[in-house]
Amino acid sequence: LSIRTDLIPELYAMELRQLQDAVPPFGSEEAREVMRREFGVSNLDQIFETLSEEPVASASIGQVYRGTLKDGTDVAVKVQRPGILAEIALDLHVLRLLTPIQTQLQNAANGQPTTQQDIDQGISLVDEWGRGFVAETDYRLEAENTVQFEAAMRKRKLDAVCAPRVVEELVKDKVLVTEWVQGTRLDRDASPDVPRLCGVAINAYLTMLLDTGVLHCDPHPGNLLRTTDGKLCILDWGMTLAVPSDLQYALLEFIAHINTEDYDSIPQDFINLGFSPADVSLERLQNSGITEGLSFAFRQLSQGGGPKKMQERVKEEFQDRYGADLSDLELQSAARADMLVRMEEQLASEGVDVKGVTNVMEEMSKRNRELFALPPYVLYVARAFSTLEGIGLSIDEDYSIVQECYPYLAGRLFTDKSPRAKAALRAMLGLSDDTKAVVHSSSDVSPGLAAVKAGVNGESNDTASAMSPKKLFEMTDNFASYTAATATVDRDGEGRTAAAKEFAKLLLDKDGSTLQEILVEEAAKLGDAATRSLLRRALVESSLAKTIASSLRAPKDALERSEQLASLLPEDLKKAIIERPDNFLNLVDELLFLTSEDEKRLSSASEFQEVLGGRLESSNLRSALAENLSDGASIIPSMPDISPGLRSIAGDAETRDFVLEQLSNVPSLGRRFGAGLFRRAAYRAMNSPVLPEEARKQLSDANNRVADAIEPATVTKE
Repeated sequence: LSIRTDLIPELYAMELRQLQDAVPPFGSEEAREVMRREFGVSNLDQIFETLSEEPVASASIGQVYRGTLKDGTDVAVKVQRPGILAEIALDLHVLRLLTPIQTQLQNAANGQPTTQQDIDQGISLVDEWGRGFVAETDYRLEAENTVQFEAAMRKRKLDAVCAPRVVEELVKDKVLVTEWVQGTRLDRDASPDVPRLCGVAINAYLTMLLDTGVLHCDPHPGNLLRTTDGKLCILDWGMTLAVPSDLQYALLEFIAHINTEDYDSIPQDFINLGFSPADVSLERLQNSGITEGLSFAFRQLSQGGGPKKMQERVKEEFQDRYGADLSDLELQSAARADMLVRMEEQLASEGVDVKGVTNVMEEMSKRNRELFALPPYVLYVARAFSTLEGIGLSIDEDYSIVQECYPYLAGRLFTDKSPRAKAALRAMLGLSDDTKAVVHSSSDVSPGLAAVKAGVNGESNDTASAMSPKKLFEMTDNFASYTAATATVDRDGEGRTAAAKEFAKLLLDKDGSTLQEILVEEAAKLGDAATRSLLRRALVESSLAKTIASSLRAPKDALERSEQLASLLPEDLKKAIIERPDNFLNLVDELLFLTSEDEKRLSSASEFQEVLGGRLESSNLRSALAENLSDGASIIPSMPDISPGLRSIAGDAETRDFVLEQLSNVPSLGRRFGAGLFRRAAYRAMNSPVLPEEARKQLSDANNRVADAIEPATVTKE
């Protein structure tokens, strides 16, 4: 709350900030005694060349001294307050005693009855906070978390964010020594790159939440520093949350469904995330009105500005709905009355006799308790991202944390090869889910034919979908922003260079990526549709084709007009000169028929061409290409008036060599594309309504065997 002046008065916020690094310290002599006891020495001069007389910062759990080791290393020495564990235990005991009273008072103020479930949930939240506070006293765990985070960021090449280096031989139960970090609190730094570092912070926390699985849960401004070399340093790793893999993918799916407004999938997401009990039916959740509420909330959050701006927008919306001349109190009354009507409609839809319900809101509250729950992990996630939003709003009053999350989401989904991540990416790109196809294979059937029998990615004309070019470019730009911001401090365009490399690797790497796989699949489907469209124009719809067809059908038309002539011709001759040509024409027409899926893909290709053309013609786009990643466009043939950013990347020998090295993987991409075309041909043959069954099987199997020879089919497992 100390950073959220949009939620509490500034004076309150100032007092709360004192708790971060200016809590009254305990005696330094007592602190030195703790150090001597923990290090097992009689004199601290045996370890330190220098050590500050007084602490440079003091918080609720411990205080920090600045010192120098014998080898000259500048260090921060964190010493735990004596007896702090007992104080935490007492505080938690008192909170557990007060929680039932607080719950009853809060419910009474809201006109709601209190159930034992309400009290139990309140106590469980207190216990969860207690777990976090107790964990903060384990300095060995804090050291381990710090080391693991630093290693995870280096592994992922997120070099714009770091943690202090731990002096591992000086890690004790009540003392923790790390290298001193020279920097300024992020909320107090006036450097022009602070907005970029806010983005780095969001990306780092999303990486923790959705990738590494260990979330730093104490990101108050005192723990976020801008280092002198322009990096974001995250301090104090005592309070963390373990995020299991299944929860990570559930969160990814939820974000993807929210982003694409796929609200039909939200009820299942709520169950996966633990917001609803597993025994609650999807139908009840869908009928609860949750999707409507989420749609409204997401729309407001996306526009940014925090609670203050949201309140202004909601008021404007209420004025449009209920009347611009109403006072605030009248607007609240109108909104409440409208809500009651909706609640009554909801209860009636569930078969409840509304007239027999004395308190509609009480009944809805009861039902919501059955449908929804608050999993403890939400406390830590909300705390972390609320703090980050507060820092962003302190810099930009229109800051939108939702929008800031998209760059990471693009980077994650483009590279994560798991089936659930691929399904989420397909959803973000406007494509149907391809993970529902069940592929079976036997020794006498090729993997490609097995895929065709399974429906080829689960597609049907009823659920045909095509990639959204707008979404693809949007996610590409976000990937660029994410990579350029987090890969380096971005001096002299290093961030843009890193983005160009990563995007080139993403598209061309021989080991592939989720984005590459989807683009190859969609390109093959488009190639199939475009080829048949061209052949149809030439062989069915052109003037010449129509003339030939008319000539071939002329004998049949003549016979239909003359029964006498028809009776004179032998049956074999009729088949040879009349029925076979007509059947052939019908066969060509059917084989080249364009399905709704084909039409959507061809339309999407036209839209893609228009969007790309508009971007390349726009000088603004060229600037964006230079500053973001469509720096990956540095591999596109040169055009007049190339922006300086692109020119600098193209002129960088290391980047140019890297891109040229990646271009050597184009043949493998070509093989995948070719194999995809043959598998599409197999799909068409297998689903042809005019070919005999045996012919369908033979054609399909032949095409798939060719595809397997070019590029063996693989089946991804969960």
